[in-house]
Amino acid sequence: MSDSSQTPDRSTVFASLFMDHPASVDETYLQHMRFAFTFAFWLATAAGAALVHAFIPALCETTASRILKRLHARIENRHAH
Repeated sequence: MSDSSQTPDRSTVFASLFMDHPASVDETYLQHMRFAFTFAFWLATAAGAALVHAFIPALCETTASRILKRLHARIENRHAH
C-alpha cells in the first residue's frame, strides 16, 4: 500500500498553484490574471521606452520612470486594502 500522506492530492496541488496566491490578495484567479497581464503590459512598455531612450536620449526621457511610479503606486494601494 502507498502512503497517501506523502503525496498531495490533485485538488491541493491545483489550489496551491492557481488559487492560493490570488486569494491572498482578495482576488479570483481571473481578476489576478487580468491584473498580472496589465502589469506585464506596462512593464514591457516601460522597457521599450527605456530601450528607445538608451539609443536616442532626447526621446522618452521620463516615460519609463513615470510608468514605474504608477505601477508602484498600484501595488502599494492594492496591499493597503
